[in-house]
Amino acid sequence: MPDRLTELQRQRHLLQEHVAWLDREIAAESAKPGATPAPLPASVQSIPSESAVLAIAAQRATTQLESVLPADAEKILEQYASTPRSIQSDVKRGCFIYFFLAMAFVAAGVIALYFHSGPK
Repeated sequence: MPDRLTELQRQRHLLQEHVAWLDREIAAESAKPGATPAPLPASVQSIPSESAVLAIAAQRATTQLESVLPADAEKILEQYASTPRSIQSDVKRGCFIYFFLAMAFVAAGVIALYFHSGPK
């Protein structure tokens, strides 16, 4: 979760830098003689503030969360919960697999040497 927050903050910072660059470019263009600013579209003129956007997002998140989680969520979680396997047993099984694979390669090498250097 902290990685997502950091990434979102980085993206917001990049967008703020881009907006600042756009403001500088607009100021430079409007300072030129004969430049007439074009009227902004209605959708751009009524951009909500950051706090309003955050409030709307929080409200939507809570309503979506309430609609997704049923009342008996604990029962569903218990139904699909599985007992965690021991890491020790997984490691032991992996070691046995590697051991038998190594023995198979050694046996294949011995058989290949036997047939390669056998009687002619």
